[in-house]
Order: sequence, then C-alpha cells, then structure tokens
Amino acid sequence: MNKYFSKSTFITILWVTFFGIGFGMVEAAVVIYMRTLYFPEGFSFPINAIADPIVFTELWREAATVLMLAAVGILAGKNKVQRFAYFLISFAVWDIFYYVFLKVLIDWPESLMTWDILFLLPVAWIGPVIAPIILSILMIGIALMLIAKNTPLNWKEWALYIGGAFISILSFTLDFVTYLRDNEGNTELYKKVGALSLTYVPQDFDWWIFLIAIACILTGMCSYYLRTNSRTRRLQGMQFF
Repeated sequence: MNKYFSKSTFITILWVTFFGIGFGMVEAAVVIYMRTLYFPEGFSFPINAIADPIVFTELWREAATVLMLAAVGILAGKNKVQRFAYFLISFAVWDIFYYVFLKVLIDWPESLMTWDILFLLPVAWIGPVIAPIILSILMIGIALMLIAKNTPLNWKEWALYIGGAFISILSFTLDFVTYLRDNEGNTELYKKVGALSLTYVPQDFDWWIFLIAIACILTGMCSYYLRTNSRTRRLQGMQFF
C-alpha cells in the first residue's frame, strides 16, 4: 500500500483501531453507569463511598480490560514485535476514545486539565486528563514505528521505555501515596486506604516527574528510529553493490 505498511498490515491496524474505539465506548458506558449510581451530582473529589463488592469488581474489571487488550495484540500480531505494537495501539486508542465518548455523552471532562482517577492497581493513579492522552499518543507512535520497521527493541530502548513507564506511574501515584503517609493511623491497611480515599482531594501533579518520563520515552523512540534507519541504509547499500 505504501513504503511503510502493506495492505494487509494497514487493514490489521485499522481493525485493531476499531476495536480500541469500540472498547473505549464500553469503558465510557461503565463509568457513566457508575457515576449515575454513586455520583448523581457529578464526579468530583473527594469521592463518595462505594460498596466493597463494587470496588473489588472494579479492580477485577480493570485487570480483565488489560488482559483483553493484550489478547487483541497477541491475536493481531505475527511475531513478538507486532504483538507488542498492536497491544500498544489497542490500549492507546481505547484510552483516548474513552475520554472522547465521555465528552460526547456527558460533557466530561470540563477541560484537559480536569483531575481523573486513571487506574486503581495497586493504588489509585490520579492525574489531569491530558497526561494519559499524551502517553497514549506516544504509544501509538511507538507502535507504528515497530510495525513499520519490524525490528525488535534493544536493551537500551527497553530500559528507556520501562523506565519511562515506571516514572510516569510515580507521577500519577505520588500525591496520593504522600497523602496516605501523612494521614496514616492505627487501622489496618485496607481500611486506612479506603477511609482516606473518601477525604482525598488532589493537590499537585508532579509535572517534572512526568516530563522526565516523557523524555525517557522520546529518547527511546529516537534511538529506535535512528538505529533502524541506519540498518535500512546499510542493507540498501549492500543491495546496490
């Protein structure tokens, strides 16, 4: 189809994208149901109390969501590089369109700087909406490069990506974990986290930590691009002679 993707590859990318869009709608629907039941006056911090069975169900639902997105990548890809790439596409598109459908259906978030609970495992990840969207866009960029080049990452690139991922998670969890530490009591951990979650209001997002994560990811992308382009030029030179 073009110099980057064959027709069959483009179609696979398209179907994985469609899956991510559809799954984003499913995610948005679940959240709308939850907010209608537990936040009838609108979602805000501190959050309202949610029954324990619902919390546990939500934790398992999040784990199942990641499993389903990974399964799509495994089914769509023909090798390890492609499987990882398609997982990234499905995850990123799902995340972006989750917010798109929330905006269309309930006019939320109010802005890209609106605070949101992003994930609950192992503790709450909290940050402005724009942060996961930025990461999702980078994930799509990484995935398209991997599919186009079909070359495995080297250990340095893996280190940069994994390091960037962990640093970004730190930026999402640090404020909440700090709040727990500053307000810890004598209750057992589960009760303490549950009780303090009901009084927690996000104060600061650690943008500098987040930007370090972005820098790691961008460095990994640049390294992969330069390395694979150099390899392509060498192969073309060998074919010329």
